[in-house]
Amino acid sequence: MKFNSQNLHTYRIEPHSSWMPLNLKEIFAFRRLLLIFAIRDVKARYKQTLAGITWVIIQPLLSMLVFTVFFSRWLNISSGDVPYPVFTFAALVPWTYFVHSLTMASNSIVHQQSVISKVYFPRMLLPLASVLGGLIDLFMSLLVLVPLMMYYGYAPGWQILTLPIFILLALLTALGIGLWLSAINVRYHDVSQAMPFVTQIWLFATPVAYPITLVPESIRPLYELNPMTSVVEGFRWALTGDGELPLRMMLISGSIALTFLVTGLYWFRREEVRFADVV
Repeated sequence: MKFNSQNLHTYRIEPHSSWMPLNLKEIFAFRRLLLIFAIRDVKARYKQTLAGITWVIIQPLLSMLVFTVFFSRWLNISSGDVPYPVFTFAALVPWTYFVHSLTMASNSIVHQQSVISKVYFPRMLLPLASVLGGLIDLFMSLLVLVPLMMYYGYAPGWQILTLPIFILLALLTALGIGLWLSAINVRYHDVSQAMPFVTQIWLFATPVAYPITLVPESIRPLYELNPMTSVVEGFRWALTGDGELPLRMMLISGSIALTFLVTGLYWFRREEVRFADVV
């Protein structure tokens, strides 16, 4: 076989600028690896479980039942014209996705230390795959919500066309905060220990089990600073058509989510060069 030097290709891997937030060309070049990571996360999550992927349905359903008993039946919290199970489940769908994606993204670098220390690929693929993989769970939960709404006589209107906007907002929020936490978690593993506690408090600081109309006007601006407030309220509006489009909250939440994302990209990119040594 004749050796032809023209068939050889040289690839150089060299440090990038720590203040370059994102290399889209590089992410696109590794798009197949991103898909593999996302599918692998979904498969690993339900591997060797009796219920399998039905846990996607079981978790929000059980939460809905608990909230219905405690908040609706015992505390008599009104959900307006929307039946409380529909009211709660419509909020639990994006909330469950957000918590799962945030938790997986924050642990993505630490859990893949054996891969990171052996081969090069854009480390950002790991938290990004965690957030994208969670979309499968979200869509399956939405399929469960359809018969629930039909049972109570609800049918989505034109508002459902806006649902991708709120899904995107939840995704950007989870990714932006996840980038921060995943980079911090490499140095300080306290992040993974604190996550369940933080998300539990965050749940009650978000109008998932109660309408935002019950929140006093004096502290409602603080709720608007929570990006998941507009996601939850937006999901309810898009699926049931009840109330009005939370446009003001969307603008505020969108700005905050983008701030988390941009600063998270810079911080992650800056710390990325140290991952293999520290993790």
